[in-house]
Amino acid sequence: MSTHVAVVGVYGSAGVAVAERLADDPDIELTLVDDGDPGGGLCILRGCMPSKEVLSAAEHRFAARHDDRLSGPLPDVDLEAVVARKDEHVSNFAAHRRAAVNDLAERDGVTFLRDTARFVDDGRLAVGDRTLDPDYVVIATGSTPNLPSLPGIDDVEASTSADVLDATAFGDSGVVMGFGYIGMELVPYLSEAAGMDLTVIEHDARPLDEADDPFGDALLEHYRDAFDIDVLTRTTERRVEPTDDGGVRLHVDRDGEETAIEADRLFAFTGRRPTLDRLGLEETRLDPGRGWVDDAMQARDDDRVFVVGDANRKEPILHVAKEQGATAAENVLRHRDGDALVDYENVHHHVVFSGLGVLPFARVGHSAASAEAVGVDHRVVTREAASDGVFKTKNVPEGLARLVVGTDGTILGYQGLHYHADAMAKTMQILVETGTDVRDVPDRAYHPTTPEILDGLFREAVAAIGE
Repeated sequence: MSTHVAVVGVYGSAGVAVAERLADDPDIELTLVDDGDPGGGLCILRGCMPSKEVLSAAEHRFAARHDDRLSGPLPDVDLEAVVARKDEHVSNFAAHRRAAVNDLAERDGVTFLRDTARFVDDGRLAVGDRTLDPDYVVIATGSTPNLPSLPGIDDVEASTSADVLDATAFGDSGVVMGFGYIGMELVPYLSEAAGMDLTVIEHDARPLDEADDPFGDALLEHYRDAFDIDVLTRTTERRVEPTDDGGVRLHVDRDGEETAIEADRLFAFTGRRPTLDRLGLEETRLDPGRGWVDDAMQARDDDRVFVVGDANRKEPILHVAKEQGATAAENVLRHRDGDALVDYENVHHHVVFSGLGVLPFARVGHSAASAEAVGVDHRVVTREAASDGVFKTKNVPEGLARLVVGTDGTILGYQGLHYHADAMAKTMQILVETGTDVRDVPDRAYHPTTPEILDGLFREAVAAIGE
């Protein structure tokens, strides 16, 4: 007897990962559901891919502006051309994803319903004019931009990341709420490509919460110096209102005093929330609050519902979503067979394309703070990018890198805020996840290449654990 599994949100990275794994089991009857138009998933349509596309145009202008060896008029960024190319590439990427799902739908035991799914009872779904009673439901509906519940927010137009990616014109000035991943990536774009005068609201003393303090401090200095962005730290939004000339006025609390900031545009880069609104969860016993999904990707309130990707509120990162999808698929089969479920565990592995990708931040494994918090005996070595001449020759001497190693030599973590840190994250992932001893890493980067900063860290770490 077959086991019927419905995957809601199959176009996304998490959903398609579940489907690909389950489609290989001959005893699974699989119903794929997605109402995306066009389908393609968040990363492809509104996230990772289109954002990097637009950043690249601004990066080229920044490189020209930042290099005093170049002369002549500084080129403008053609926003219409940027959006047009982004749309063309996104269309191609999305078509590839749809083709993959359509290929799955051609397999025996797989049905694809291009419609909206909604729970009408525990374990029962309405999809268009059909009613499904699957043995298991996997929710992979992604996320949507989150607007803060700020007094006056409904009276003004707040632009989200999705709006920025499609815009071909901006005002002269903007005020930005939210300085996490989304803000750190899009704020320099608005400055460099759109030429906006920007004020950013940062609640804490510095951005980059996951990093050790020197990295947030360095990034803050870079944004202020390289892009002339006014970042107001330790500042909290209080209310917002429209101005008579069509702009916005944001009232904030800074150092215990209220002040007002006026601008042409308000940007809300205030995170994302799970897309659950249309699922009809109120018709079930599922309560999508904090902790509603465990580490096995199983819903707390219904052991036949699994939730993966952004929808589960855990870690909205693409590679995590895919891995969670694989874990959920395995656990559906384990639950069916009466076997113990496995938890999804991963090593911290994040990259932020800050500074238009010229000064990206990467963290793999432990920071010094996280190692200290869990009581791991360790040593920390830090190296400025400018210490290696190759960064100077490439006109990117800003930033720093840090290595955390156990006192036994095990490489525990890497942080980099420097040119090519994004590319080096993969190398460091391998070393961290395999538990490599820093003394076993060959001291041989090709000269002159930017990975020489890693060689410097390795040498210093070997010396530190020998002391």
